[in-house]
Amino acid sequence: MTMFIEPKYYDFFTRSLIPLQHYWPISAKNMCEEIKFAVDWGNAHLDKAQKIGEGGTNYIIDNLKMKFVYDYMFHLLNSYVKLLRFKPKIPEGAVEVCSESMACSLRGARKHFMVEGMVISPSDTPPCTMPSPYTTQTFHQFLQEKENLIGQVKTRAMNKEL
Repeated sequence: MTMFIEPKYYDFFTRSLIPLQHYWPISAKNMCEEIKFAVDWGNAHLDKAQKIGEGGTNYIIDNLKMKFVYDYMFHLLNSYVKLLRFKPKIPEGAVEVCSESMACSLRGARKHFMVEGMVISPSDTPPCTMPSPYTTQTFHQFLQEKENLIGQVKTRAMNKEL
């Protein structure tokens, strides 16, 4: 079961994680006490803890593919480009390095993950096929659901359906 310490800043894929479905929430303020409780609870409810762990694993497998990382980076870099106040230039003597040349000298798992992450051909879909944004109502419902689940953990009142 993944324990997720309440972050100060969120990255692009953790925003849609759901407490008690993908992870066990841990407050940064009472970390030691909450980690002990989570471990004790997990040891007492092995099947439920395993279900949460599998939910987190499946979330990562489904939502953290390199294609999605590249789409996000493409979207992010294009947004930053609009903020530039100068015209970038390639410095004289610069050498282009490509992933294929970097992967050649690697062995084992490092080479496997480097090759797996390479973009060999253009995407089948347009870049940044982002999901539709939440409506105000669905966004507030989503945030409220997360807060309710985190509140259950904080008050030690997890419902029986877990």
